[in-house]
Amino acid sequence: MAGYGWISFTTDYGTFDGFVAACHGSIARVAPDVKVIDVTHHVPPADVARGAAVLAQTAPHLPASVHLAVVDPGVGTARRGVVLTTPNGLLVGPDNGLLIWAAEALGGVTAAYELDNKDWVIGSVSRTFHGRDVFAPAAARLALGAAPEEAGPAVDPSDLTRLPDPSVTIGDGWIEAEVLTVDRFGNVQLAADGSALSGLGSELLVNDGVRARRGTTFADVNVGELLVFADSADRVAIAVNNGRAVVLLSVIPGDTVRIAAR
Repeated sequence: MAGYGWISFTTDYGTFDGFVAACHGSIARVAPDVKVIDVTHHVPPADVARGAAVLAQTAPHLPASVHLAVVDPGVGTARRGVVLTTPNGLLVGPDNGLLIWAAEALGGVTAAYELDNKDWVIGSVSRTFHGRDVFAPAAARLALGAAPEEAGPAVDPSDLTRLPDPSVTIGDGWIEAEVLTVDRFGNVQLAADGSALSGLGSELLVNDGVRARRGTTFADVNVGELLVFADSADRVAIAVNNGRAVVLLSVIPGDTVRIAAR
């Protein structure tokens, strides 16, 4: 295989410790010429759904890559590591739902393999740091052109662990959708597609009490006012011009938000 010139890297490791650097080192020891794109290392600890959403919304905008993702609260348990193939890249990480949404965004899983090749690891495998010892070197080998089937036994894609699909309900003049993510600006992203806004007018109520306006840019509302819009990932999102919608609405990922015409 021709391999890939890029590895994308997504984790909850943070950047205060040496975990990310150690994984970069594992990649460099196997594939020193492969470039690494750090998507984020600030997924909230053990928040698999947040990592899955960030990766799924980012991967389609990257060059064809091996996508290495590690948000792995089950590290050291019986959960398996996997390699997933898609029409537009490979994914490597734990089989805990982290990779599936990104695989679908890249065209769907065409094959899956359990990561079980002992020749692919580096040194003794720590029970608590598979990112460094298992997943990073596997991603590097795949980037160099190793065939995914060399990773280990084939896995039926239907047997892969999948996160529950976030809830979305659309009615006549209203939307109820689960909060998918909250970004560092305090913008609240819902699971509903941006097209769900087409059935609403310009004047809205959020959670039956907070006035908002539908728009396309933050400046469509006055400073401090609430904006409902389709964000850059084409999801329904809520923002405050020069403020933080998450504070105004007092929501967290997993909560349900209702948007209705007024």
